[in-house]
Amino acid sequence: MEKGLLEKTGKSLDHWIKVVKDSKIEKHSEIIKFLKAEHGFTHGYANFVSLKARAADAGSHDDEDLLANQYAKKGDLKPIYDALVAKIKTFGDDIEIVPKKANVSFRRKRQFALIQPSTKTRMDIGLKLNDTETNDRLKNSGSFGAMCTNRVEAFSLDDIDDEMMSYIQRAYNDAG
Repeated sequence: MEKGLLEKTGKSLDHWIKVVKDSKIEKHSEIIKFLKAEHGFTHGYANFVSLKARAADAGSHDDEDLLANQYAKKGDLKPIYDALVAKIKTFGDDIEIVPKKANVSFRRKRQFALIQPSTKTRMDIGLKLNDTETNDRLKNSGSFGAMCTNRVEAFSLDDIDDEMMSYIQRAYNDAG
């Protein structure tokens, strides 16, 4: 995220932390609103800078730490995650990948997918799809991910097939 922030804004994380501190805004949501409104940040970068500026625990972990923790007891799912990321990256160079404590968010102008190792044997891929009928494979999201309308499950690399990737591609296209 830090490298991406520098590439997108031309300014370092330290610069943006100073901007936040100089603003005297202390609440997380208010910092996010400020950075988005006054500096044109996407939600992901505004959230990142806010966490770092406030020295919140979630912001003190780097992406590799967050991923390592997600897969610490679910290592068999990590190859599925890696394969999904590699395929999703082929959709375009405008994808922002944001690891969090329990999952990884994929954004374009807005979030289009969320990958989460839900159990030791199941990976859930949450998708934001508008007006899409469900089937045996593409389910309603239920309580999985408030930003997701649908969900697809993966238990092995074989599940990352053309059908699954077409759902993810549609969500990516809708987010542009």
